[in-house]
Amino acid sequence: MKVKVISRSEDEFTRERRQDLQKVFKNLDPGLHPLERAREYTRALNAVKLDKVFAKPFMGALNGHMDAVSAMAKNSRHLNCFFSGSMDGEIRLWDVAYRRMSCAMVGHKGAIRGLTISSNGERLLSCGDDCTVRLWQIPDKGIGNFQANGSSAQQSIACYVGKNAFRAIDHQWSGNCFATAGAQVDVWDHNRSEPIESFSWGSDTVISVRFNPAEPEVFCTTGSDRSIVLYDLRMGTPLRKLIMQTRTNAIAWNPREAFNFTSANEDCNCYSYDMRKLQGALCVHKDHVSAVMDIDFSPTGREFVTGSYDRTVRLFSYNGGHSKEVYHTKRMQRVFCVKFSGDGTYVLSGSDDTNVRLWKAKASEQLGVLLPREKHKHAYHNALKERYKHLPEIQRIDRHRHLPKPIYKAAKVRRTVYDAEKKREDRKRAHSAPGAVPHRSVRKKRIVAELE
Repeated sequence: MKVKVISRSEDEFTRERRQDLQKVFKNLDPGLHPLERAREYTRALNAVKLDKVFAKPFMGALNGHMDAVSAMAKNSRHLNCFFSGSMDGEIRLWDVAYRRMSCAMVGHKGAIRGLTISSNGERLLSCGDDCTVRLWQIPDKGIGNFQANGSSAQQSIACYVGKNAFRAIDHQWSGNCFATAGAQVDVWDHNRSEPIESFSWGSDTVISVRFNPAEPEVFCTTGSDRSIVLYDLRMGTPLRKLIMQTRTNAIAWNPREAFNFTSANEDCNCYSYDMRKLQGALCVHKDHVSAVMDIDFSPTGREFVTGSYDRTVRLFSYNGGHSKEVYHTKRMQRVFCVKFSGDGTYVLSGSDDTNVRLWKAKASEQLGVLLPREKHKHAYHNALKERYKHLPEIQRIDRHRHLPKPIYKAAKVRRTVYDAEKKREDRKRAHSAPGAVPHRSVRKKRIVAELE
């Protein structure tokens, strides 16, 4: 006769310390757990509610500027520092870990409109209303150069003088050239005092410029004539021009899909385009109630952040029509510049109230060193939320965002106007000859023309 006996070693379930958890032996046979889905739904509901309880995205404010923060730049070689420029011509290097200023750079005599860092991470370039572009040496150790009284200041090592005020600047991702935007687009070399190339398509002011992360010779500009223009330095001429109904304030290239870029527009929306096919937008990103001033992609390319004139910062998925998160404070005013941190964990915003604010990219993320049990718990909760995200109760809690009263009312007014326009167009189409009033996609409606 054969007898089966349960045999367990005492070492497997005996606690080494009094604080250790008791080991629980589980049988994962689905037949023994008939209420598994009901329990998982309850856990998913609790996980979504806990996200709202612990959603505290605001980390702190970096104050010290005497005027509105108009431009920011991050260094890909150092994750714990970034630069900010203000309307009074001062540039500050901030140490994010200690939340203090490392050094100040004084040289501009007007508002700073653009900041960028060279591809090797050793030089900073700034431009402003005083018709100059200044080259700065970045300190090797920003923390070490910090002085207790905060009076450390540096002078520029080179100055490039232009004929008109500059509105934006950007450096190649790999190379020794940078481009400036103003009355025209100028391409400069670090070792030359004059532009090596100049481009113009139309007579209006160019307000932003961005180099492609994959093709060093390709860059894109936006102008006050509502245009988006693509350039290639190898050809020496502009490639294509897209004219929209309203002005585009800024653009950002997707670092993972470098043929796609997203534009921040005056009509409160952002538009994602494929540079190979500009007949229509890939996606229209809505939710802002005022002009979008700046935009920046995360290093993963899966999401981007926008700053708007409506005093909010929003996070969008790269292919999502509506924002995932909206950040605001009572004292924050119009947001002029936004940046993702180098590791994609934080978001930086510069606003009209002279402050630079630090936010978490994930509002309820637990920061610091996590124990293995905590990592497992977060992964389990995320899997539950992903599994049950389409159920009404969980979807309602997950989508809810608190908005300031003026923004909430403005969003309702915009929705009413949109519904009225759609109803008027439908009635016009119903009482017209077939084909007289064609349907126009939202992705193509805002495009006026495409020129080559």
